[in-house]
Amino acid sequence: MKLKNVLIVTKDIEKSKKYYHDLFGLNVVFDNDGNVIMTEGLVLQDEAIWKRFIGKEIKQRNNATELYFEESDIEGFSAKLERLYPDTEYVNTLMTHSWGQRVIRFYDPDGNLIEVGTPM
Repeated sequence: MKLKNVLIVTKDIEKSKKYYHDLFGLNVVFDNDGNVIMTEGLVLQDEAIWKRFIGKEIKQRNNATELYFEESDIEGFSAKLERLYPDTEYVNTLMTHSWGQRVIRFYDPDGNLIEVGTPM
């Protein structure tokens, strides 16, 4: 068995496509009316479609999962995030863990938790 994709729910597909392209360089591979597959295996699903599939309310910002990215130029990424999305809500700004890894954690516009860290 192989993990193929990770799906996140979004209120605004176009806004999310732009966000993940601007910050992480992800490109759209497949776009079908509220269902978007991006490079690196990220799938965006329109909230209304997902709600119909699962038949339950969507709980945004649940802090139970995290998208993790690695970036060698963490200072450059941090500056780009601040420049492009100055209203970002942070869990923590750029910090260094005791083991030496530098990380930044924040929420995307839909409340999905993201961590960007230097490679280990």
